Amino acid sequence: MIPPIELSSTNMDQSRIRNFCIIAPIDHGKSTLADRLLEVTGTIDKRKMQAQMLDTMDLERERGITIKLQPARMKYMAKDGQEYELNLIDTPGHVDFTYEVSRSLASVEGALLLVDSTQGVQAQTIANLYLALDQDLVLIPVLNKIDLPNSEVERRAEELIRLIGCKREEIILASGKTGAGVPEILERIVHEVPSPRGEREKPFRAVIFDSKYDEYKGVVAYVRVMDGKLKKNEKIHFLATKFDGDALEVGYLKPLSVSTEFIEAGEIGYVVTGLKDISAVRVGDTIARFETKDETQPLPGYKEVRPMVYAGIFPREGNEYVRLRDAIMKLKLSDAALAFEPEHSIALGFGFRCGLLGMLHLEIVQERLQREHNMDIVVTTPSVMYEVTKTNGEELSITSPQAFPDPSLIRETREPWVTVDIVCPKEYIGNVMALVQDRRGQYKTTEYFDLSRAVLHYDMPLSSVIVDFHDRLKSASAGYASLNYEFIGFRPAPIVLLDILIAEKPVAAFATLIHSEEAYRRGKEIVEVLKESLPRQQFVVKIQASIGAKVIASEKISGYRKDVLAKMSGGDYTRKSKLLKKQKAGKERMMEMGVGRVEIPNDVFIKVLKRGDA
Repeated sequence: MIPPIELSSTNMDQSRIRNFCIIAPIDHGKSTLADRLLEVTGTIDKRKMQAQMLDTMDLERERGITIKLQPARMKYMAKDGQEYELNLIDTPGHVDFTYEVSRSLASVEGALLLVDSTQGVQAQTIANLYLALDQDLVLIPVLNKIDLPNSEVERRAEELIRLIGCKREEIILASGKTGAGVPEILERIVHEVPSPRGEREKPFRAVIFDSKYDEYKGVVAYVRVMDGKLKKNEKIHFLATKFDGDALEVGYLKPLSVSTEFIEAGEIGYVVTGLKDISAVRVGDTIARFETKDETQPLPGYKEVRPMVYAGIFPREGNEYVRLRDAIMKLKLSDAALAFEPEHSIALGFGFRCGLLGMLHLEIVQERLQREHNMDIVVTTPSVMYEVTKTNGEELSITSPQAFPDPSLIRETREPWVTVDIVCPKEYIGNVMALVQDRRGQYKTTEYFDLSRAVLHYDMPLSSVIVDFHDRLKSASAGYASLNYEFIGFRPAPIVLLDILIAEKPVAAFATLIHSEEAYRRGKEIVEVLKESLPRQQFVVKIQASIGAKVIASEKISGYRKDVLAKMSGGDYTRKSKLLKKQKAGKERMMEMGVGRVEIPNDVFIKVLKRGDA
């Protein structure tokens, strides 16, 4: 059922519009603070308030994290007697959703830099700060969760002062839970964040920063209007995709849809296009009015996101391919960081090779396909992109184990490397350094925030960071360390293809490309996870990890054995022996007829993706 749409008209002077977002690492209280802002400004009735108001997906509420950016408009009566229009964008905090943060920052003029007063500055705080500085945004520093008994206000304030060079009195002390400091935040937004600089007399131009698919309305584009005005039912044109459409409905989010007669320069709102062709609307594209499309210059858009990890997604049933394609295309509308292209596997049939920003991103995509689109899917072992130079000089970019050439045709293989920043307490530096060294990390420098916390700078192979490094880092530092990484380039490395055989048949979903030094450890790890996870069969199941023809790790799952002596109540042993020999001959005959097929349950794929307990 579609929620009722409130009708409204906007005519706010641009000098009284403020666009801002909240940036902070995961679990620093962004969504809770956003709830208080909505409550204090009277945007949402107290009786309708609930925790994580802007987290609209079930997944976000279950996990307690923000996955999608979410806009909301508030009206605020300031102390100067003027009413202001505040457009807030709530952003995710996890490193896998940085692209959502960067697009939000490009749509606003100011940002609340939120730091948890119990945890202090994290690696992601520094990364978000640089993103905001690149956009030349006005920053308002806020220390959150000051109501907690373990809050260290003065110590965390010193960290913020060192980080951004602000004065102590500029830092707002707040609590998203109790609402302390929220009125001061609103006043600072009004007086410090600059108003938008769009020209309302110019032809209409708006940049798409997000979108979604609605079964009834078609594609809905979330936009930041840069210039001009767009009225309801006017014809529109998408400059990059060259598609035409109609603005069937325009308005803003509060956070539910509020329909208006028009949207104009400086505002953040939405446009219902009615288009059923998903490829027509692309994040970063410019919308113009059809009448003025030739004289409208496209806006810069957003930097193309680079996938960090690749995985194959296949339908469990071959005839579901078209449904999977439609589901992924609809998902792409609301997840701009998802890249995909068709892929064919001899074992798994037709599916898609998906590029993602990390393992959490992959997990979320997998969950959303299963929940929102009711898809039963198989996800192959994730891999990073490798570069291969063949003996004939041909250069290849490999994202799938199936595309890896024969070793005799390879001259050189190269793997991606990232620069890693790890913030951790000094007492855990030894543990963290040992972990990074174990993952082939190359030490660069150490910086100290204060007497108790340091930032370690390393270069590491992306494949060592992407899968389970974050979990291991948390274990090594009792949960205190935080991580941020950025791609720097490719370096030569001996990469091999690791195959997993179950019942002597290779399973394409488990094949992976890996550094030769890590192949034995990883192969042993996978076969042990499979031995624990696969159901027993009527026959003995061999599980093997191999590189080419060489088996490097092996396990067996014993078959079920029927108790053929149960029906005997006594008698000579020769009678029992006869029955046992007959059973043995039957088992041998079954093996001669061929090895049975092993059905692999969905949860086994997930256990292997998570590397068991490693």
